[in-house]
Amino acid sequence: MNRKFLKKIFVWGIFIGAFVAAALIVGYNSLFGSAIRESQQIFVTDKTEYEQLAESVKSQLSNPLKVRAFDLYAARLNLKNRLKAGHYTLAEGMNVIKIVRMFALGEQTPVNLVVGEARTLPQLAGRLSKQIMADSTTLLSAMRNSELKATLGYKRDSLIAMFVPNSYQVYWTITPEKLLERMKRESDAFWNEARTAKLARTKLSKYQVMTLASIVYEETKNRGEMPKIAGVYINRLRKGMPLQACPTVKYAIGDFALTRILYKHLRYDSPFNTYRNAGLPPAPISIPSIAAIDAVLNYESSNYLYFCAKPEFNGTHNFARTLSEHNANSKRYNEALKRLKK
Repeated sequence: MNRKFLKKIFVWGIFIGAFVAAALIVGYNSLFGSAIRESQQIFVTDKTEYEQLAESVKSQLSNPLKVRAFDLYAARLNLKNRLKAGHYTLAEGMNVIKIVRMFALGEQTPVNLVVGEARTLPQLAGRLSKQIMADSTTLLSAMRNSELKATLGYKRDSLIAMFVPNSYQVYWTITPEKLLERMKRESDAFWNEARTAKLARTKLSKYQVMTLASIVYEETKNRGEMPKIAGVYINRLRKGMPLQACPTVKYAIGDFALTRILYKHLRYDSPFNTYRNAGLPPAPISIPSIAAIDAVLNYESSNYLYFCAKPEFNGTHNFARTLSEHNANSKRYNEALKRLKK
């Protein structure tokens, strides 16, 4: 074997070795190298076809080699038959291995579920359903399920009193039943020892506090006035006077856009109409803010029995101890309304 032949073998060996090394590097980089150019959220339902998911993922991959690597590794892990519903994040810099395993193992990214303003259970179910996989009909059915309500401690009461406005991390696929159980735990945590201790002063139950807080919240968004308004209503409750809260009339009628309450509205027959019925309505008329709940627990002691919006329309109120004082305040407010219409 002459030197020239050996030299050729050596050169070819180097060439083949370099080729194999390059192929290994490319293959390794295709699987383990950064594959996602920018973060993307992907939602997978029970009806999502694998091809639909694959197309969404591959559209975010940085080059054709990464696309090929995704197809090969997805086939190896049988992703088509292992795909799980959920909310997933294709994070910037994620590699193909992590992407495929994430979907195959159902490694979801939690969503921030915002519990905010809502006046009725159907409205609440509608707003929550836009943030998780369950639809509003299924959610509402769970909220009205008597057996489920009983296990949560709300046999005859409205479940809307259980919801505390906040942002909660949950999985997008959470079932309505698990969601309600989670909200019960959050409600129990909210009613800590300090808040529970304040119930004695109000002489109200937690449910009644939530109901009164919902009225206070609908009366004003001014945090500074909330404790004073709460104190007025507690004074009326203790004297056996009807609350005569206009927001309860709007709730009873079902017209939350009413700007003026007329005498015909006050006569509307409903257990929620606090002009016709003494005491608190049978359920909260909205989800009150935490500030409104704490305002009831920390209500301001006074001799006030009435309040009326100020004629300056600045969102605050004039308070009165007697009906004659209140009538004078109301007269000034109504005169200001008439001038405003002109």
